[in-house]
Amino acid sequence: MVAMELEILGMNFGCVLAALSDAKIPDKGCLLPLISKLLGYAIVAASTTVKLPQILKILKHGSVRGLSVASFELEVVGYTIALAYCIHKGLPFSAYGELAFLLIQAIILVAIIYYYSPPMGTKTWMKALLYCGLAPTVLAGKIDPALFEVLYASQHAIFFFARVPQIWKNFTNKGTGELSFLTCFMNFAGSIVRVFTSIQEKTPLSVIMGSAIGIVMNGTLLGQILLYQKATPKKQKKKD
Repeated sequence: MVAMELEILGMNFGCVLAALSDAKIPDKGCLLPLISKLLGYAIVAASTTVKLPQILKILKHGSVRGLSVASFELEVVGYTIALAYCIHKGLPFSAYGELAFLLIQAIILVAIIYYYSPPMGTKTWMKALLYCGLAPTVLAGKIDPALFEVLYASQHAIFFFARVPQIWKNFTNKGTGELSFLTCFMNFAGSIVRVFTSIQEKTPLSVIMGSAIGIVMNGTLLGQILLYQKATPKKQKKKD
């Protein structure tokens, strides 16, 4: 049977439906790209709420105890560069769409952290104004292509070092404070799925590397939350 042409949002269901109508299992060449697209859009959909648990936890307790401001600031910079690069390269939305929603949430999160932190000094205001001045230019791709490549290469280091202050703070405090388990888990799971979809979408190796770094760093944070949550009850029992 000739494969039907049924394409929705870049997803070709034709070959799958054709195989199923013939009572056959779709081959890998047909099935894997479709699964990749579906997972890609699933990540984009899930990304709209990834940081919501962290935001709600801070608002509920009115505290940013145990959170590293530098980690969240660097995250905003990393998302901005990554999003701009993917748009500039003309990648399909399913391959990077979550970055847009993550960036918006990350900016809101930083604003909330500033609100619940000690009064903002001149340095903090300067950083905020500098970002507001440069971000539109970067997102619009109005910079030298060679500089764009350098910026994107640096965003892997940015994401890496965005996690280091929080990981170190958790280690020294022997606790994770207001860090949200659900947000860290979704970041970790999303990074794993994004490696698979990036390979299927044939995205640049640098994009795949970014997701791989995300697996390691988000996995470390997730492990710390689980480790220190188990240790906390024991400490409380000793005090009692």
